[in-house]
Amino acid sequence: MSAESPDLVVVGASFAGCACAIRAAQLGLRVRLLERKRDVGAKLHTTGILVCDAINGNPFLQNIPSQLTRRIETIRLYSPALREVVLRSPGYYFLATDTPNLMRWLVAQAQGAGVDVRLGAVFTGARPVSGGVELADHTRTCYLAGADGPQSRVAQVFGLSRVRHFLFGVEHELVNTSVPDTDALYCFLTRRHARGYIGWAFQGTHAVQAGTAVRHGTVRGRAGALPDASGFFNHIARVLPFEGAEKSAVRAGLIPCGGLVKRFAGPRVLLLGDAAGLVSPVTAGGIHMAWKHGWHMGEAIASYLLRGEADPGEVARQSYPRFTLKRVLRWGYDHFQYDWIFNALLHTRAMRAAAQEVYFHRRG
Repeated sequence: MSAESPDLVVVGASFAGCACAIRAAQLGLRVRLLERKRDVGAKLHTTGILVCDAINGNPFLQNIPSQLTRRIETIRLYSPALREVVLRSPGYYFLATDTPNLMRWLVAQAQGAGVDVRLGAVFTGARPVSGGVELADHTRTCYLAGADGPQSRVAQVFGLSRVRHFLFGVEHELVNTSVPDTDALYCFLTRRHARGYIGWAFQGTHAVQAGTAVRHGTVRGRAGALPDASGFFNHIARVLPFEGAEKSAVRAGLIPCGGLVKRFAGPRVLLLGDAAGLVSPVTAGGIHMAWKHGWHMGEAIASYLLRGEADPGEVARQSYPRFTLKRVLRWGYDHFQYDWIFNALLHTRAMRAAAQEVYFHRRG
């Protein structure tokens, strides 16, 4: 490689991509980060909730400006009949984020770490060459990381596995309204309006964020429909009427829910975050894992290129979660999500324990 060539090219300024790029640059690699959008905060698909594990597990994220986050400590879980159970776990919290500006902040941090960030740069292709990868623009790099989402172009170009199982989510940002408990995440179980998932609402940093998602694709021979957001808002109106609310923004898109893809690495190529399926099949939460493993893979790639240590693909095989139990739970939820079950069991000890495990990863 020439002196000007990057050691590592990361495709996608996602949470995983930024984490990998920042950490690799901190450790001394020449890193280039390619992002097809000119504004990394535009046209986002993620709700942008951070769990405390992400913050506590990485001191870097503790520097997020306070105005970009809002703390949530309570879950208000509703059955299809709109009966409620309140869940808490001492010391555990979530952070609602101003996701567009959080992504802009992360890119600025990458630039501050010495990453060559190129916005509006589309990854069109690449090929293996001796000692690395050559991109379509003839840039040569020692290593390529694909953090370009569940429909990864990097995965397609290098014949790696692609995400096949999705939810489709729609979220509205609502202004001139609020939720009664501003410290709570409201979650709604309803097969009619959130088949295969849940509906949600919470007070964000500058607006109420409320939406729903449904299983996308074919489950039990039935093609998945798109979410009926209006029907969902009508369903929850007794709890959250949102009177006088105005829509300020809408997010929509595919959310991986099948777990880790089978083949996520090749010679000098590795998939990160959503591109690798690093999203919980149960909760569809992926930011924590995207950041954690993106950071770890940035370290692994630097160790490999600078000191000849273990191949990053092998490191990923040892560290990426398999989601074995959560895949089983996903199958069960896809096939046995019946409203009468949740109406009957919501206030039982077993249901509360299961909900505590899902939301807080511990007993309450």
